[in-house]
Amino acid sequence: MVIRTEAVQFKADQKLLSFIEKKFQKLNLFFDKITTVNVFLKLENSGQVKDKVVEAVVNVPGETIFVKDSSKTFEESIEKVGASLKRQLVKYKEKKRA
Repeated sequence: MVIRTEAVQFKADQKLLSFIEKKFQKLNLFFDKITTVNVFLKLENSGQVKDKVVEAVVNVPGETIFVKDSSKTFEESIEKVGASLKRQLVKYKEKKRA
C-alpha cells in the first residue's frame, strides 16, 4: 500500500505526516488489497476561523473510496476520515464476499 500525502498551499510538518502514515497503515487490518491512499490536506477559510479539511481517496481493486471531513484540527479530521474509511472498507469487503 502506497500512502501519498499532499498539503495544499502550506507545508505540513513531519509530526503530522507520520501521524497520517500511522493512521492509514491500520487500514490494512480491515482490507489487505488496498493499492494506494491519497490524502489531501487543505485550509478552508470560512469566516474568522480556518477549518482543517482532510480528503482521502482510497483505491482498491474495482473501486475508489472517497471521504472528506473538516474540523478545527487536522488530527481530529484524520481520526474521523480513518473511522469512515474503516466502515466503508469493511462494508466493501463484506459485499465482495457475498
